[in-house]
Amino acid sequence: MSAQPPHVLAVDDDPAIRELIADYLTENAVRVTAVANGAEMRRVLQTESVDLVLMDLRLGGEDGMQLARSLRDTSQVPLMIVTGKLDEADRVMGLELAADDYINKPFSSRELLARIRAVLRRYQMARELLPMRDERRRAYRFDGWELNLRSRRLTAPDGRRVELSNGEFNLLQALCAAPQRVLSRDQLLDLSRLHGAEVYDRSIDVQILRLRRKVEENPSEPRYICTERGAGYVFNVPVETLE
Repeated sequence: MSAQPPHVLAVDDDPAIRELIADYLTENAVRVTAVANGAEMRRVLQTESVDLVLMDLRLGGEDGMQLARSLRDTSQVPLMIVTGKLDEADRVMGLELAADDYINKPFSSRELLARIRAVLRRYQMARELLPMRDERRRAYRFDGWELNLRSRRLTAPDGRRVELSNGEFNLLQALCAAPQRVLSRDQLLDLSRLHGAEVYDRSIDVQILRLRRKVEENPSEPRYICTERGAGYVFNVPVETLE
């Protein structure tokens, strides 16, 4: 991360929680702006540079899920969601909306800080590996396929829509961003922002297999996503970037 402290925008309608988050993160070299609702969140995003948004999905009088969806549709800022311990449906929906991580209430301040730092490290690695990343990018196109980054849709050469899971989309996006370049499993794991206690190194291989079944004419003899033995994978086709 840069010499400047990272800036976290915390969205929670509980003033006690906002104070707790702000106090603890500030003590640990994180700049915090804490707001109570979506209107205040949008105002901060329009006027300041934010490194991560921490959002409680249970906001009084507002649909936190819709707010998260709107944020993801208009910004690539890292998003971490806060859910109740038993709100599994909210957690799953949040991750499907491409939230980078989640934490359950009640949470420990130390765990919150550790998770925030982990998300920020992943984005820093992405910037170092892919210095040409540009938020103006609208889509990637390769061999007649098109991956729309805003709608998160993959369209085949014949025009049909190919359904991708959140993990598959993130992995394909990472591959398209570094075409014809060997990426290790660790790099792909960070670039695709897979997370959670259940994620292991081999999960990349599983995602690659599933992705090949959706984009390769012959998954057993892939043309696009090729294995570099002992090194990782390479997206072995030119990619056009659309703005």
